[in-house]
Amino acid sequence: MAQPTRPFLTPLARLLAVLLLLVTPHALAASAVVGIDLGTEYIKAALVKPGIPLEIVLTKDSRRKEVSAVVFKPSPNGPAAHTSKKAGSNDGPLFFPERAYGSDAMALAPRFPGDVYPNLKSLLGLPVDRDEVREYASRHPALSLIGHRVKGTAAFKSGGAFGEAEEAWLVEELLAMELAAIRGNAEALAGSGSSVRSAVLTVPGFYTVEEKRAVQLAAELAGLKVLSLISDGLAVAVHYATSRQFPNVIEGGKPEYHMVFDMGAGSTKATVLRFQSRTVKDVGKFNKTVQEVQMVGSGWDRTLGGDALNYLIVDDMVAQFAASPKAKSAGVEADAVMSHGRTIAKLTKEAERVRHVLSANQNTQASFEGLYDDVDFKYKISRAEFEDMAITHAERVGVAVQNALTASGIELKELDSVILHGGASRTPFVQKQLERVLGGADKIRTNVNSDEAAVFGAGFRAAELSPSFRVKEIRVGEAAAYPIGMKWKTDEGKEKQQRLWTATSYLAAPAKEVTFTNQDDFSVAFYQSVPAPGSDAGPVDAEIKTLTTKNLTASVAELVEKHKCDKADIKLKMGARLASDNGEVDVTKVTVECEAETTEKEGFVDGVKNLFGFGKKEQQPLKDGESSSEEAEAETETSSSTVEGSTTSTSTSSASAASASESADSKAGTKKTHLVVIPVQFTLEKTGVPQLSKADLTAIKDRLKAFEASDRARRQREETLNQLEAYTYQVPELIGKEAFIAHSTAEERASLEKKNSDASEWLYGDGADASKEDFKAKLKELKAIVDPVQKRIDEAAKRPELVKNLQDALKSTKDFVADIKKKIAEHEAFQSSKSASSSSSTTDGETSTTTPPSSSASDFDGLEDEETTTTTTAAPTAMEDIDKIRGPVPPLYTVEDLRESDEAYASISAWLEEKLAAQEKLGATDDPVLLVKDLADRRERLDKVGMELAMKGVRNFEKNKKKDGSNKDNKEGNGKKKAKTKGSGGGSGTKTATGKPAQQTIKLGEDGKMPSQEELDELLREFMKEGEGGETEGKKSEEQQEQQEKKEGHDEL
Repeated sequence: MAQPTRPFLTPLARLLAVLLLLVTPHALAASAVVGIDLGTEYIKAALVKPGIPLEIVLTKDSRRKEVSAVVFKPSPNGPAAHTSKKAGSNDGPLFFPERAYGSDAMALAPRFPGDVYPNLKSLLGLPVDRDEVREYASRHPALSLIGHRVKGTAAFKSGGAFGEAEEAWLVEELLAMELAAIRGNAEALAGSGSSVRSAVLTVPGFYTVEEKRAVQLAAELAGLKVLSLISDGLAVAVHYATSRQFPNVIEGGKPEYHMVFDMGAGSTKATVLRFQSRTVKDVGKFNKTVQEVQMVGSGWDRTLGGDALNYLIVDDMVAQFAASPKAKSAGVEADAVMSHGRTIAKLTKEAERVRHVLSANQNTQASFEGLYDDVDFKYKISRAEFEDMAITHAERVGVAVQNALTASGIELKELDSVILHGGASRTPFVQKQLERVLGGADKIRTNVNSDEAAVFGAGFRAAELSPSFRVKEIRVGEAAAYPIGMKWKTDEGKEKQQRLWTATSYLAAPAKEVTFTNQDDFSVAFYQSVPAPGSDAGPVDAEIKTLTTKNLTASVAELVEKHKCDKADIKLKMGARLASDNGEVDVTKVTVECEAETTEKEGFVDGVKNLFGFGKKEQQPLKDGESSSEEAEAETETSSSTVEGSTTSTSTSSASAASASESADSKAGTKKTHLVVIPVQFTLEKTGVPQLSKADLTAIKDRLKAFEASDRARRQREETLNQLEAYTYQVPELIGKEAFIAHSTAEERASLEKKNSDASEWLYGDGADASKEDFKAKLKELKAIVDPVQKRIDEAAKRPELVKNLQDALKSTKDFVADIKKKIAEHEAFQSSKSASSSSSTTDGETSTTTPPSSSASDFDGLEDEETTTTTTAAPTAMEDIDKIRGPVPPLYTVEDLRESDEAYASISAWLEEKLAAQEKLGATDDPVLLVKDLADRRERLDKVGMELAMKGVRNFEKNKKKDGSNKDNKEGNGKKKAKTKGSGGGSGTKTATGKPAQQTIKLGEDGKMPSQEELDELLREFMKEGEGGETEGKKSEEQQEQQEKKEGHDEL
């Protein structure tokens, strides 16, 4: 069925939308969101902001991805002080070491292996006794990995950047530093004044609740609000769906099934997803089509990834190195090499490079100078040798794929394609193994960016969840990944257990309702069935949340005592669902209820309603021998009896009232059954890994803020140091310039040269560890000599042109004002002479006026004359005579309008004359008195006065024009009453008597802006031209009209 077309926005809706954009720029600036692909080895981010649809956030080195690593660079002066001290002072020592991120951090790994923390993702939320944590510690022997004092999860002690008294750094704290750096890069991309606070982060589909909590804690510490967590495979699928349309299942289409195979640095995931579209109800009577992406099954291998392949090469390197003749002669043991932090850091970095080379080449090699104990080592490896080492790893690739198919319940032939994602998926033997498992390469697709598809999907999801953006609607279905259930004890102490959701249950699905028989306060423990760590014994139930009722006992007592409920009929109901943002259990309600009988008494109002027949009507069954016709006759008799008289009417009313009273009494004991529901108060607390207390969380945030303040102070100090160093290099060059010599004294140059030399020696001597304030003081001393000289140079260079411009502007103002005053005087003189002449002409006209003879039987009685009197004055015919009569063009200004211009001209002219005279007395090495700034201010003032005068002229012109137009309309109206012209009235009214278009309304600038000076000058020229030419055209027009009227009068005669 075709969808109805949406109506266009009304003008009011459009106006409101525009106003919203105009009045809320800060809201738009703050609406930026970011999607973050939190990988094991790399972190990528995509920004969404008005004006920036979806763009990768670049690192400070303009790279599209950042290495997931942070380093504390130890100070040459020893470990940093204990950070319980405040690190906000700019003039004191910095209590935190320098931090670096990404590739800069990894470059320092061979130098400071005990303070470089890479690939932290694999440790999130895991206790220190997990196999994954032990493996990480063995691969990074220089790192001091311990259990956190509160959480028991992985934490690190600094290897040299901090002292022993410093508290261990949580993995979440270190990851928060990396996320904060990503957020800073995103804000730099978003532009000045923009803030990035909301994010969607990708996580592996196998993450447990504890691991997701660790990610959310890291984001919170980084100042990010997590809109949602999204699994890697689903993020890739969302990006895949943004540019595609899938079959509509409502119209009979068949869904598509695709698998996302994602092999990154830390793990391998296979996710089967269903893609389809659906027509759903939209606003009003309209329908819309939405895309749906749903997870139907997943499989994974938590430890199969690029890092595991790198470790194969590292182990082979160590074995070959220990077996080399030079190493044997030096007594080098393999175990000693594996436990040496700097050596392993070098080998690990080179192993990754070797693996990447082998993906495109058959052979490669690596060389190490002084690898261990000053023994050099040269390593060679071929692709075949590497693949032989990775045979067992290759077999694990197919396990993840098969587990995903089994969980989804579909067969391999139903898959439309397998989409590759992740850097390790490009490894040749991995793709060969996939082809073997899938039965060929026809299903394998590389139609998405294997590095950036997930981050683009996360960014799109962030924009979809943010209220600031409107995007293509894609409804996602995230699966729980692990079964979730609950455990509790009955009132009798019997343990109960119930599974609520399976591994494929969708998050944000409608809440499930569970009924309990408990009537005393109790607790419900929610658990997640996760694989047992370090064994194949099967899943274990890990508690994640505990619900505890607070007033259940009292609520049951209330039902029994107040509502008379039977205890056996009382039920406790709970509603629960999986949260859409992180998959945690969310309890929507807890209530206790029962069905109780209540007596419904009829109130006074109901009685009155029944009295007049408007109450509740309960029809009684007919008795034997009764019929509805008899009731009708009885009603008729009662009705007729009420009109017989007042006595009869009164008695009838009394009888009716008594009947109503008896009816109310009989209904007073009516009993009805209804459901009584009482909400039960409860608490829902996180369990499992111990949570940080509010005080501990505040302490961690304060430490991170202090670290950031230390970094900021260090950056400011380095910037000041660079400024001082650069300035000391510029001074010698500056002293040798001719302009500087001409405008400075010999004493000034000598003093500058000495101070600059002293600053240079201090800078590379005692000042190496100086504070920012010391650098600023040295820089200020040098600038105190240079700045005055430089000011003289700049003033001398710019002054002549500005003086000339100001003088020209003064002359133009003077000439313009003088010309206007002259025109005002001429016009006033003409008006005075015209008034005197008009008075004389009127007197002479009255004495020479003759009355035409009247005739009662004249042949010309039907004719109309324009005037009943004639004068002896002859009408002028020459144009020069008309000009003399009409006089000069009326000026646009009055004398009062010119007063401000006169005052500005007088004051600025006097000031300029005084300053020029004073400046001429000074030499080149003297500080000037006629400053560029003052000249610019005076010119600006003069321009402002000129602008205001021009605007007055425009307003006066408009005012006079309206007045003249009104007078002309009145005159034309009176003329039409006296005489009618033939053939007139066919015009549209948009032309004047001369046939030219009528003057349009003047627009002072566009879009509410003031007109420029050039526009005003052109406008005034047009006004003056129209004023001068309009009078002449008016005279010609009146003459032509007068001649036409005379001609028409003669024609009629």
